[in-house]
Amino acid sequence: MKNIVLIGFMGVGKGSVAREVIKQSSYIALDTDDMIESMENRKIKTIFEEEGEAYFRALEKNVAKWLEKSVKNTLVSTGGGFYKQKNLKKIGIIVLLDSPFDAIIERIKAHPNAVKKLKKRPLLSDLKAAKKLYNERRPEYLALADIVIDVTDKSGEACAKELLKKVKKYV
Repeated sequence: MKNIVLIGFMGVGKGSVAREVIKQSSYIALDTDDMIESMENRKIKTIFEEEGEAYFRALEKNVAKWLEKSVKNTLVSTGGGFYKQKNLKKIGIIVLLDSPFDAIIERIKAHPNAVKKLKKRPLLSDLKAAKKLYNERRPEYLALADIVIDVTDKSGEACAKELLKKVKKYV
């Protein structure tokens, strides 16, 4: 088994799909944002506020290096900007979870913890700027992806099932 690396815009459901994949397979899961929060002993939002985005991206780079050298047979769920790490393809099979911007925002707003979910994503505080960022990132996500899963209006369970089926040809 190779690593699976989930990429996609913030709020697309990488964490939800990851939880379903581990239920349906023998993969274990890591989340790059959770790793960074543990390393720093503070939330992503706080890191952005206190240190800025450049500092956060440097932390992501350190995590990416560690993942490449130390992690095997793992599902790696990444933050929305993690895809820019130069060694991403060396970490594993790249799976893009894809959905239109408006569907992502509606998905977050429909969640029981919507306020909390929006608060923890500092780059979603300005929806006009977030949509611009989405439009910049989406072609880059598509160019990197080995596999694309459209998650729009699908359950995490269905997305995980599709992902595992498509990954089989890579492992």
